Amino acid sequence: MFIPPSAWFTGFIPDLPTPFDAADAIDLKAFAALCERQVAAGVPALVVCETAGEAPTLSPAEQELIIRTAVAVARGRVRVIAGAVTNATSHAIELARRAEAAGADAVMSVVPAYNKPMQEGMLAHFRAIAGSTELPVILHDAPSRTLRPLADETLLRLVESRQFVGLRDGSCDVTRPMRMSRHLPAGFRFLSGDDTTAFGFIASGGDGAISEITNIAPDLCRTIFSQVRQGRLQSARYLHKRLIPLIACLAKESPAALKHALSVLGLMSPATRLPIVPLGADAQREVVRAFAAIADEELIDSVGA
Repeated sequence: MFIPPSAWFTGFIPDLPTPFDAADAIDLKAFAALCERQVAAGVPALVVCETAGEAPTLSPAEQELIIRTAVAVARGRVRVIAGAVTNATSHAIELARRAEAAGADAVMSVVPAYNKPMQEGMLAHFRAIAGSTELPVILHDAPSRTLRPLADETLLRLVESRQFVGLRDGSCDVTRPMRMSRHLPAGFRFLSGDDTTAFGFIASGGDGAISEITNIAPDLCRTIFSQVRQGRLQSARYLHKRLIPLIACLAKESPAALKHALSVLGLMSPATRLPIVPLGADAQREVVRAFAAIADEELIDSVGA
């Protein structure tokens, strides 16, 4: 049964890392366990082969394998969003087609990095990707990585096609949902791409966040979202503040810090692929200290969640 993206592209959605083993191969067993843990926590969707997944280091065949594994674990219980992360339009088209063949429910396509395309180039890039697949397309604006933001005017031109169903907004501009929502089609979803500002983004009318911290604390993130939607902003702010030290660690050395944090929890190896390297000793200790801020088992109960 088809479920429109407006029903599931909302709330806190994990940007899943890609586990590697000692031989630098994908650890599918660990990856499947990460997926199942998130499904059990009630997330609405999984994002794979994107920023936290070290997508630029994955071959197209590896990405397809990851997507198929996520789809097999999800079994329709949650949606699978597959990244098409590349600055070459032809390659992005190949990744989108592979994602569709592997069973993904949507593709996520980022503003091309390094090329620094003009707005007309972005428009043509995204339209070409959408034209290559029947899947819904979620846009990803990440100015800190691409140096060229997706302009509001370009977004408005793109959403003339209903195939563009949402935006992962990494601009840290918490006013964007409020500013843009009345100009966009009903059902278009705005999700933050930045954990640090996610609370403000959602409180300003955003529909959720594509999140690294959700990999670690999915239940807590779900509670924050619920509190905001219920208008309990003080409780939500209190919970979000408890996450800030760990969020800061993750943002400083992503995704190595995320992988180390998950390894502390016994969920995966901290191994990364070059040019990302594992955390040094000082950064490892900082991550461990940051866990203390969310270690209170009664934290959620204390705010009446």
